[in-house]
Amino acid sequence: MEIDRREFLTGVGTAGGIALAGCTGGPTGGGSTPTSTPEPTETPEEGTESEMGTDTETATASPTPSDPTNVGMVYATGGLGDGSFNDQAQQGIQQAETDFGISYGEAQPSAVSEFSNFQQQFARSTDPTYELICCIGFLQASALSENAPDYPDQNFMIVDSTVDADNVASYVFAEHEGSYLVGQLAGLLTTREFSAGAGSTAGDSTTVGFVGGVESPLIRRFQAGYEAGVAAADGDVEVQTSYVGDFNDPSGGREAALAMYNSGADVVYHAAGNTGTGVFQAAQEQGRFAIGVDRDQSVTKESYANVILASMVKRVDTAVYSSVEAVVNDAFEGGTTTALGLEQEGVDIVYGQQLGSEIPSGVTDTIAQSRQSIIDGDISVPTDPSNV
Repeated sequence: MEIDRREFLTGVGTAGGIALAGCTGGPTGGGSTPTSTPEPTETPEEGTESEMGTDTETATASPTPSDPTNVGMVYATGGLGDGSFNDQAQQGIQQAETDFGISYGEAQPSAVSEFSNFQQQFARSTDPTYELICCIGFLQASALSENAPDYPDQNFMIVDSTVDADNVASYVFAEHEGSYLVGQLAGLLTTREFSAGAGSTAGDSTTVGFVGGVESPLIRRFQAGYEAGVAAADGDVEVQTSYVGDFNDPSGGREAALAMYNSGADVVYHAAGNTGTGVFQAAQEQGRFAIGVDRDQSVTKESYANVILASMVKRVDTAVYSSVEAVVNDAFEGGTTTALGLEQEGVDIVYGQQLGSEIPSGVTDTIAQSRQSIIDGDISVPTDPSNV
C-alpha cells in the first residue's frame, strides 16, 4: 500500500495559528493547529476524482514516490468547499497529483492579510522544499509582488492577476467573454415565458440581475460581459447589479438576490464564490433562475440544480495543472502571462444538468453563434461596465 504523507507548518502571525497541510493522497483541508512543526505522519492513501480536461498523453514519467515534486497551494478567501473557484483550483492540483506523482500542501486563508504569511511559509520550508507555490486569486497579487523578489529562486504562479517578476508565471482569463454568453442566455429567456425545474420567468417583467463578490476590475469584467450579452439579446432588458463585498457571505448573497427577484428579476448571475450559494437559495425560494460561475454548479451545488440554468466555467484547474506540468518537465517560465479565453477553452458556458435540455434550441443556437463570433473577432466584448 502506498503511503499518504502529511506535513503541517504552524501559521505564524495569523489568528489561531492556521495550518498548512501537505498530502500525496488527496486533499486534507485545513488540518489541525499544532504549536510546533511535528514530524510527518502516515495514513492510508485516499483516492481522488477530477474533472480535468487537460490532455496528459505527453506528460513525462512521474517522479518516484520517495522524491516527489512538492507544490504549495494558497487558496483564495472563502476556502475549499465553495463549489466554485477554490474547488476548481483544487481539481487541477489533484489531477497533477494523479498524473505526475507530486505532493502538495494546502493553505486556506480567511483574510487577505494572511496571504503574505502563507506564501512565505511555503517559500521558507525546507522539509519539504516546495518547487512551486500556486497563489489562487487576484487578491494575492499585492503580497506576491512583495514576496517574489525576496525568494528569487522560488517558482510562483498566480491566477487572475499579472505579477511582474522573473519567478512568477501569471494566468489570466477572459471572464468577460464567457459572461457575455450567459448574459445573452438571461436576456433571451427573460423576454419570453419559460419554465423548467423549480423556476419560471415572470412573464410581465424583463429584468435580470448580477451579484458580485468584492468589487474590483476583475469582477467588473464579469459584470461587463454579462451586461453586454443581455443587451445583445434585447436592449430593453434591465440589469440590476449588487456587490456584497465578500466572497464567503451566502446570507449576503441571498439578500442581494432576493431584492432583485422581488423587483422582478427572472435570472441572477453571480461572480461571488461561496457568496453565490445564497443566490441559489433565493432563486429556489422565489421560483426563479440563477447562473453559476467557475465550475458547473448544477453539479457542485446539486441541491440547487433545479434552478441553475447554466454556469460560466473558468478553467482555473487548467492553469494550476499547466504550471505544475511545467515544473515537473523543468520547463517553468517565470515572467510570463498566459491568457485563456473562449478560443483557448479557458472560459465557456455549460448548461445545467437538469435544466439545460429544457432551454429552447433557438436560444442555444444563438448563443453558439455568438461564441464563434467572439472567437472569430466579429464580436468585441467590453471589459468594463462603463463601456457597455
